[in-house]
Order: sequence, then structure tokens, then C-alpha cells
Amino acid sequence: MTQYLFLTGVTGQVGQYLLRELLQAGRSLAVLIRPKGDLSAADRLNELVQRWAPDSAAPMPVPLEGDITLTGLGLSNRDRSWIGEHCRDVMHNAASLTFYGGDRDKDPWLSNFTGTSNVLDLCHELHLRDLHYVSTAYVCGTRTGQVYEDDLDCAQDFRNDYEECKFEAEELVRSADIIDNLTVYRPAMIIGDSKTGYTATYHGLYPYLQFADLMMRFLPRDEDGQVHLPIRLNLSGDEGRNLVPIDWVARVMAHVYLHPDHHGKTYHLTPLEPVTARIIERAMSTKFSYYGPTFEGHDVFTRSQMTDLEQQFYEYVSTYQPYWNEEPVFDSTNTRKAAPHLPYPTMDEAYLHRLIDYAVEDRWGKGPAKNKVEREAGASERITPCARQV
Repeated sequence: MTQYLFLTGVTGQVGQYLLRELLQAGRSLAVLIRPKGDLSAADRLNELVQRWAPDSAAPMPVPLEGDITLTGLGLSNRDRSWIGEHCRDVMHNAASLTFYGGDRDKDPWLSNFTGTSNVLDLCHELHLRDLHYVSTAYVCGTRTGQVYEDDLDCAQDFRNDYEECKFEAEELVRSADIIDNLTVYRPAMIIGDSKTGYTATYHGLYPYLQFADLMMRFLPRDEDGQVHLPIRLNLSGDEGRNLVPIDWVARVMAHVYLHPDHHGKTYHLTPLEPVTARIIERAMSTKFSYYGPTFEGHDVFTRSQMTDLEQQFYEYVSTYQPYWNEEPVFDSTNTRKAAPHLPYPTMDEAYLHRLIDYAVEDRWGKGPAKNKVEREAGASERITPCARQV
């Protein structure tokens, strides 16, 4: 009898790439997915497979209608019974990227903590004892210095509710005695595809890129075609940024999952050499054709001393400004041992330019770049969802 991996979060950025990697490897999947508007869970899954893996060797995944925020994941009794009979392991990837929300009945707590608790309840009910859990490298909170893959509770503080609820969720899965084999994946700040620039979400690095794009549309250019953008940055320029391409993250995760000898460990999906703020700024200035930003060092001027342009900039990126200080050095020994054949892609100016090109063409999530990606995927005929085996 076919054994399926029960996968959550397939409609998100990481989930879409995991779907492609696992299907191309021939893995049979059962996918928790919500209906949306007029689209059923099966319709949404069909669209994802057509876009990401139309020619995969694996059978069409089994769509299971549900929601991680609901008791029992909102699954029907029939679907729960089917999971218990046909699924051997679980990959819990679904999460909210909301940064702030003090009410634990709402996101990010509802999806990231309560949702994880609901997944563990299902594991307990159906005796699913092999769990792959997608956490984040930022469960380290405001720690500095070296952070090891086995570290978790070091009495750290947190920058926001997202970090804290992911920390508590990871504590929850680690303390669950119903899980015999726990594998934890901790990606750093995820950005677009290293080859195409594709992204489904615009967080982290992207507000900085978008602000530059907006300024290029409103500020005048000089006779050389350059825009003067005099912004003082509260940075030295040498601060490392732990940015990770989505395609690399998913490829490493899929490799670890598909090789059981790598299970039972924690994996930092982080760069060996973080890209510096200076390199990012240089790539932005050459791509957008502007000049003027300067690295002033930390806390050398106050908001009252800022120009109107500087105030606009700092307000635009305020959600991510807590990450401006030097980030930790993430040890990734387990990752490098498990996937030495999947080296971290080069974070050079050309790659950063690809991210900008895609985002601008996609109008920062409003299209039409995503339609282009779908066309290039080569999907032609509609795939019928796989029937449950009974």
C-alpha cells in the first residue's frame, strides 16, 4: 500500500517549492489545503501542480480540505481515517508571517502556535510519530554571536511576536512525547529564486527594494540619468544579512526528508557568509541608478534630526529595522554534512538584480510576472486529483 507524506502549507512560498521538489522526486503526497472563494481544495491543488510540477513522476497529490487553525485541522472523519491508514509521516510547514499580534487567538499566534498544537493533536490521535517541522532561524531572538543548531532556549528576548510564537511552537514539538523522530528546519530570511528571482511574498529585504523603486518614479533625474537619494543609514555597512534563496531552501529540505539517515536533527538553512548591507546597497544603487545614501554608523542621529526623505524611508522599513544590527553567526554543520552537493548560491550583484527585476515586473505582487512564470511552467492539460485508496 502506498505511503503518503502529510504536508501542510503547500500554498505558501516554501510549500510551493517543496511541492515541486517532492513530486519531481516521485514522492506521494497528501496535502492539507483550504478552499478559497469558488475554488475547492482540489481545484487549488490542481492549479499548484499545473504550475509547479506538471510533468512530475509522482501521482497527483491527495487534497484534504482543512485548516491548521481549527480543532482537528477541520478535517472530516473520513479524511482523518484515511490519513491514519495511509500516511506515515508529517511535514508541518504552514505558518503566518505576521510580525505583530498580541492576541493569541489571532495571527501569528493562531497559525504558528495553535496550528502546531493542532497538528500534534492529530499526530497523537492517528499515531503519526515521524514529524518534520519548519521553524525559523530567528527562534534565536536577539541573541548575538554563534548560534548552534541544537540551541533553543537561551533566555533570549525577541524582536516581535513572530519570533516568539515560533520559539514556543518549536518548544512544543520538542516536548511532545508522541513524536519518536523529530526533524527541524530553520531557514533564515527567505528571498526569491536564485535563478529567476521569483517570489510569492514580499517581506524582509523587499520593502527596501520597493522604497528605492518608488523613489525612482517620483524624484527627478540629473543630466546623467541618476537620482539623488540623500539618506543617512544607521549602519556601518559591514552588517551581515542572512538571506536565503527559496529554491535552495526547498531543495535542501527535500533532500533531507528523502534520506531517512538525515532525520532526527536540526538544520540551519543559513548562508556560510552573509551578504553585507554595503553589497546590497551597491546592487540597489547600480540597478536603480541613484546615488546619495551614506553609512553613518549606529544611533548617530535621532528622528528629529532626519530630513523628510529620511523619515519616509525609516517609516517604510520600520517593521524590519529591528534586524539592522549585526545578526548572529548561524552554525550550519548538520546542513553542510547532509547536503554538501547543494552549496549555498552566490549572493552577488547579478542575483540581487534578478530579485529586483522580478519584483518590478511583478509590480510587487500585483502581477503580471506570476502569469509569465505560470506560462513558462508549460502546463497544458488539467490533472485530475488522485482518488483515495481504500
